[in-house]
Amino acid sequence: MKNRRSFSREFKREGAGMVLDQGFSYREVCRQLHLGETGLQRWVERLQFERDGGVPKSEASTDE
Repeated sequence: MKNRRSFSREFKREGAGMVLDQGFSYREVCRQLHLGETGLQRWVERLQFERDGGVPKSEASTDE
C-alpha cells in the first residue's frame, strides 16, 4: 500500500506558477517535480481561482 504524499503550500504554488506564469506544460512540470497530472491541475485551478478574486474554502495558496 502506498503512502499518500503531502506537499507544502509553497511547493504547490511553485508548481502551479510554473504552468500559469512560466508557460510550462502540465506534462513538463509533472516530470520535473515527480507529480501526478491530476493533482497539479487542481493546484493550478485553485491558484487561478484565488488570483481571480475567489475566496478559498480552506487554506489559501496565495498570501493575500
